[in-house]
Amino acid sequence: MTWTIRPPRAEDHDMLAEIYLSVRRQTFVWVDPGKFHHEDFAAHTNGETILVCEHADGRLAGFLSLWPEDDFIHMLYIRPEFQGLGAGTALLQALPEWPQHKYRLKCLVNNRRAKAFYLSHGFVVTGNGASPEGDYEELSFCPV
Repeated sequence: MTWTIRPPRAEDHDMLAEIYLSVRRQTFVWVDPGKFHHEDFAAHTNGETILVCEHADGRLAGFLSLWPEDDFIHMLYIRPEFQGLGAGTALLQALPEWPQHKYRLKCLVNNRRAKAFYLSHGFVVTGNGASPEGDYEELSFCPV
């Protein structure tokens, strides 16, 4: 499948917010869905670098947000119809200096599919903690 990875455009904002909202509600079934709101996307990505994954037909498949100062991948969200087709991999591969650079992220323990994705891409568990959405593990990508 062919993906275009690019910075977001102003006209992408509503769709990115919708992807963030809908995927959270579908994935984090252990959290009250009323706690998730359309405006969360703007608040939760403020000051972050965002990469958008666009399908060849122009539809947005998902996005990645990065806090570059800490090499921290804050979010990687893919619409369900595009999951398992390489969109997430394309976003990781578009990170600056991937795969020679160290990156880290937090993955909720209950989000087993996401954890399996990251482990399959070379991330390893390096810590753990708790958040309002549940326990998480810190995962790090350490180049060899």
